[in-house]
Amino acid sequence: MYASPIARLVQQLGKLPGIGEKTAARLAFHILRASAEDAAALAAAIVEVRQKIRFCSTCCDLTEADPCAICRDQRRDGTLVCVVAQPQDLVAIERAGGYRGRYHVLHGVLSPLDGVGPDDLRIPELLRRCGDGSVAEAIGEVILATSPSVEGEATAVYLAKLLRPLGVRCSRIATGVPIGGELEYADQVTLARAIDGRREM
Repeated sequence: MYASPIARLVQQLGKLPGIGEKTAARLAFHILRASAEDAAALAAAIVEVRQKIRFCSTCCDLTEADPCAICRDQRRDGTLVCVVAQPQDLVAIERAGGYRGRYHVLHGVLSPLDGVGPDDLRIPELLRRCGDGSVAEAIGEVILATSPSVEGEATAVYLAKLLRPLGVRCSRIATGVPIGGELEYADQVTLARAIDGRREM
């Protein structure tokens, strides 16, 4: 249906998550209508991100400089580590503000049905960080901030079992009714967790 270069572009765009064939075709034609400079800038940005972005050797976040800016920041609390599934989760927590510890990015969650096991995640790096007595600031608490899905919960429970023998305190992020939400629309599990996770005022 398309000329070969367009068909190849549609095929490659269709490999992106959440992009179907129609959306891929729309994006391809948008790129064709864009100026040569814009198309070249897009291609250059894709090449650059593949060439320059790597894993931080400490927290496994995606970074250009190693260690990343958060791991280099001496103002952050090195005894507190927040474990997240993906780099996007780290960005969300940073946007919220208020958290001043460090991070560890797993790059996924345990999902046996999808073939994702412990060896596919950045768990050994986390265990090394928590068990390394030579670091200046020993990690005292790990906040397990995986999503409250079945896979996220399973990952949090698995990590807690591995971390407790290392003498590290494990905590789980609270779940419950969102700010501005109505109780009548919340599901039963969310309401139950909100009540279980109550705190004194």
